[in-house]
Amino acid sequence: MIKEIINLISLWALPSVILIILTIAIFRKVPIYEAFIEGAKDGIKVCFNIIPYLVAIIVAVSMLRASGFIENISAALSGILIKIRLPADVLPLTIVRSLSGSAALGVFSDIISNNDINSYTSKLAAIMMGSSETTFYVLTVYFGAVGIKKYRYALLTGVCADFIGIIAAVAVARLFFS
Repeated sequence: MIKEIINLISLWALPSVILIILTIAIFRKVPIYEAFIEGAKDGIKVCFNIIPYLVAIIVAVSMLRASGFIENISAALSGILIKIRLPADVLPLTIVRSLSGSAALGVFSDIISNNDINSYTSKLAAIMMGSSETTFYVLTVYFGAVGIKKYRYALLTGVCADFIGIIAAVAVARLFFS
């Protein structure tokens, strides 16, 4: 019964919000179409401002993967990784996840295809995908789009949160899947 109610709410949540916004706009006599067009123009401006930052982060991630840097780091740290129960296959994900979500998804797909779906490595990688953020992507794209130049504290906070997310993912995976 509760599951059906939640499904019904999730099905109607977005259309309800849109209907409420349109109803309020009509009562306030807001020119809805003109406001929508103005918002779309602002969105296009933001897209053009973001493009250079997107290109920069995509090139950086591609260079790291193509150069073999990530794989070399995995190989160099394999002894330490074994002691903390972090499979070497997952290290590239811990590095790339804070850089780019699409690159992390590619690494995650590689992990899943190279390991059994029910393996500790696959489960740990899945937990890591949900417990960390694309910190450098967010800083580069969103802060760059609005012109924020001083993001030292945001960077420190984001990197700390990513590190804590990795530690928490390993702890949860060890607790539930070891």
